[in-house]
Amino acid sequence: MKKSLVEHLDQIDDFRRGEGQRHELTLILLIIIMATINGYHGIRAMGDFVKRNREELIQCLKPTKNRLPSYSTIRRVLIGIDFEEFANQFYLWSKDYIDIKENEWISVDGKSIKGTMIGYNSSQQHFINLISIFTSQQKMVLSVAKVSNSKESEIPVVQQAIKMLDIEGVVFSLDALHCQKKRQKS
Repeated sequence: MKKSLVEHLDQIDDFRRGEGQRHELTLILLIIIMATINGYHGIRAMGDFVKRNREELIQCLKPTKNRLPSYSTIRRVLIGIDFEEFANQFYLWSKDYIDIKENEWISVDGKSIKGTMIGYNSSQQHFINLISIFTSQQKMVLSVAKVSNSKESEIPVVQQAIKMLDIEGVVFSLDALHCQKKRQKS
């Protein structure tokens, strides 16, 4: 039986201390996903999403005491969440609902996350890169992965993410970065 996105988000361990919690972690993660889908990128923008859609969110999500998280609560969750655990639950959900057809084009692309770059003046800049794997025809995200460029290369992370998908008979479209003569070990 297929699980809903909420059921998958419920599987993520809540890293927060028990005292002072006003919102369930699943509620906050669901709001983050909804805000992102609606083009609200960044913590303050997600706070604006909550303010602008307050009544609809309360009506649909039925939070305890009709309270919704503030942008600072969203920020704390985004900083503290185990990204790998979140990405894995998202993937488990998406693979149940996205039907991959033979010869479908699967696009893989990485983008640095605005505001994560440090060391502007040094030759070794550090930033977080988010890798998205999505179906080109269906326009749906299958999986995501995170690369910290100061610790790892995008190439093995993408190779591992593709291996995890465990799909055959599709065409992968990747940046020229992934056209290496020497194959890296993953």
